Amino acid sequence: MNRIFRFIYSIYCFIPFILSFFIFIPVYFIIFNFWPKRKAPHVAHRLSRVWASVLLFFFFMRADIRNKHLIKPENTYVFVANHLSMLDILLYAISCSNTFRFLAKKELTKIPLMGYVINNLYISVNRTDKSDRHKSLDVMKATLDEGISVFLAPEGTRNKTDQLLLEFKEGAFRLAIKAQKPLAVLTVINTKQHLKTGKLLQMSPGILKAEWSEPIETAGMTENDMEHLMQLARRKMLAILES
Repeated sequence: MNRIFRFIYSIYCFIPFILSFFIFIPVYFIIFNFWPKRKAPHVAHRLSRVWASVLLFFFFMRADIRNKHLIKPENTYVFVANHLSMLDILLYAISCSNTFRFLAKKELTKIPLMGYVINNLYISVNRTDKSDRHKSLDVMKATLDEGISVFLAPEGTRNKTDQLLLEFKEGAFRLAIKAQKPLAVLTVINTKQHLKTGKLLQMSPGILKAEWSEPIETAGMTENDMEHLMQLARRKMLAILES
């Protein structure tokens, strides 16, 4: 019976997603084409937060994001988070009020309509092209210099294993040190329980949980501190996941 319920619920969730998709995408188009260039990212990010909240409401889900007070709205951060499920995107969007840009796979820009939003709102990278990865680092540094935060998943992909965390890649930590911006760590706790990879028709409603840790200051750090910074962020996530 539980499996049948999940199937019916998943089919239901598809309806508000599609309806909202065709409502919000034209608004992004207006923002990116008619809003002043400096204001467009901030307005688009607010729209993303509204869209995420609308979807969670109609999915009968609630976000429980702890320690939001640790993230100061006026500050610029390099955000990092673990990645368990497609539902994480909704949690990321509403996790704080700071405007940020995701680092996204280049392939996502090819998705009809959604690719347009990703291409304008996110920073895309071809992960198989070393020169493109270096270029994306420069773009992210320029984004931080503009006062817009950057959001990355240091695991590089969704965690489809039984391990609490995959191995971290260096990019986010190298960026935080290069830009001398604080690293803010968000730990996603249970989204995989509500939507597993490859199980789109086995969703379930409930409370999606995540928790912010105290941001790590990188002022004065150098490349020699990158491994320490990476392990510190990892330990913060594991402490929450193991509790």
